[in-house]
Amino acid sequence: MKGNNGNPLQLSSLNHISLVCRSVEESTDFYQNVLGFVPVRRPGSLNFDGAWLFGHGIGIHLLQSEDPENMPKKTVINPKDNHISFQCESMGVVEKKLAEMGLDWVRQRVEEGGIYVDQLFFHDPDGFMVEICNCDNIPMVPLAEDIVRSCSRLNVQQQQIQVPVVQP
Repeated sequence: MKGNNGNPLQLSSLNHISLVCRSVEESTDFYQNVLGFVPVRRPGSLNFDGAWLFGHGIGIHLLQSEDPENMPKKTVINPKDNHISFQCESMGVVEKKLAEMGLDWVRQRVEEGGIYVDQLFFHDPDGFMVEICNCDNIPMVPLAEDIVRSCSRLNVQQQQIQVPVVQP
């Protein structure tokens, strides 16, 4: 598909990600106690083991693997692997907390035009990569537009039109 078709599916936001896990209980504990997600009610009509959590504006749906013993386990932390990223307020606090929790992580720094972004990468219990960053430091510059916004403030609606009020 070539060209910019705007928003052909009329998407409004990311709703959730779904992760297959070895142990729903262990993964729920991780997402609750490490990343601050809150368990939410899951539809009773779902006839398989799982859990739904919500936090930071998105949901995480954990699905129990049908064959947990044969799930591949990633041990090497590779920042180029598939991952989900969360913006944080203080990289120092995150690094301290990860150390207190006994989690292994990899630190990386990205530079663009004298602006630096620090990133910490670590795995959930099943080897899915999580990134914590201060990515909001780098402006989000659309390739086809000249609107500049930071990552966390990028909005689907490119502009808001203000109509001046005319007094009679």
